[in-house]
Amino acid sequence: MVNHLNRRAVLRMLTAGPIAALAIGEAEAQQAHHQVQTARQAAQKTGTSFKPKFFTAREYETVRLLVDLIMPADDRSGSATAAGVPEFMDFIMIDMPQRQVAMRGGLAWLDLESQRRFDRTFAAASATGRTEILDDLATYGELKPGLTHGQAFFRAFRDLTASGFWTSKMGMTDLGYMGNTVVAKWDGCPPEQLQKLGLP
Repeated sequence: MVNHLNRRAVLRMLTAGPIAALAIGEAEAQQAHHQVQTARQAAQKTGTSFKPKFFTAREYETVRLLVDLIMPADDRSGSATAAGVPEFMDFIMIDMPQRQVAMRGGLAWLDLESQRRFDRTFAAASATGRTEILDDLATYGELKPGLTHGQAFFRAFRDLTASGFWTSKMGMTDLGYMGNTVVAKWDGCPPEQLQKLGLP
């Protein structure tokens, strides 16, 4: 797709809608995770891999790579792909079509920026090259010229990655979230936690 787009077209796509304003509610997140579980079970039964409905194969490769760069596995839990975040994003794009143009434009921008710097798509760039681009976009300091739209996309993508991870079963387990669990007796916040917060 990038071959058919120029930078001006990509910027037009990125500014087509207010990316940051498109928040995901709990109901949308739960529905998307239910779809992820269903799709993973179906793929496991047939011995096939998940086939995205929104993302192209090239875009999906980038999405899978990018979510794990944002949220890699650690000693507490698995990575964003292990939590089903790429599938989650695909379902969100179908359920919230107002996000589609900005997402597609952002992924195309990322490839164009990588090609400008390294003559390779983002997925084909070296780990060092990908880190260089993401470090430039993730800054809260002075932004290099020409990266405003890329930074807006990256922040929205990072937020969507976090939403997908922390609302997944893996993410909730990582947080220690117990859900609607009946508590026989509530003694309030533990004193050591109040002390950490500087409260009496």
